Amino acid sequence: MKRMGMLFRAKANKALDRAEDPRETLDYSYQKQLELLQKVRRGVADVATSRKRLELQLNQLQGQSSKLEDQGKKALALGREDLAREALTRRAALQQQVTDLETQHQTLQGEEEKLTLAAQRLQAKVDAFRTKKETIKATYTAAQAQTRIGEAFTGISEEMGDVGMAIQRAEDKTQQLQARSGAIDELLASGALEDPSGTAKDDITAELDRLSGGSDVELELQRMKAELAGGSGGDRQALEGGAAGETRQPEQPEQTQDTPKFDKQ
Repeated sequence: MKRMGMLFRAKANKALDRAEDPRETLDYSYQKQLELLQKVRRGVADVATSRKRLELQLNQLQGQSSKLEDQGKKALALGREDLAREALTRRAALQQQVTDLETQHQTLQGEEEKLTLAAQRLQAKVDAFRTKKETIKATYTAAQAQTRIGEAFTGISEEMGDVGMAIQRAEDKTQQLQARSGAIDELLASGALEDPSGTAKDDITAELDRLSGGSDVELELQRMKAELAGGSGGDRQALEGGAAGETRQPEQPEQTQDTPKFDKQ
């Protein structure tokens, strides 16, 4: 079971690695960082909203405290010391609330400053990551293009491999057809195969046809020469007869007894 589990994980890892595109992974990481930055900004906005609400409450309590102080002064001026004491008592309770709210306000203000600084730092990191991401994507795309071009030139890519195999098959079929055609021609010439159309001829018949055609050409050539020379019909017949037979050589005159003979010295 352990081996099966390891084998399954290895196969899955290999499949994922083959299917993984670094550019898509970088884009996904950048998207997650943007979401985190958005959450930080939302947190800063929430803290700022709480701080503003405390400021409004502080302003309201301080206004009530000032009002009670004025009422206590008026009551004391009118000789109503008891009313003045009650106003001061209420003012003291409000002052305690003001103190607590001021403490909370300072805490929220500190948190807001921290979150604002964190958001600024995260923004800088996101910007730097975006620049690096685009650089890596451009480099990866260029390397991928160079690899494909190199594979195409060397013929090791799948597409070029298919093309090379198709060319090889075409060449093999062409050579096979050429060899078959040459073999059939040789068999027809040797008489091992017969041509049912009767157009095929052996070597002897072809040679005789060539000689016969050559004699006809010579005969026609002699006839045309005779016509051009303006010879008679008898001359043309003589030329035709001479062309059909061998050309007669002129007879040499016989030597007489009166012909002097010279000794070879």
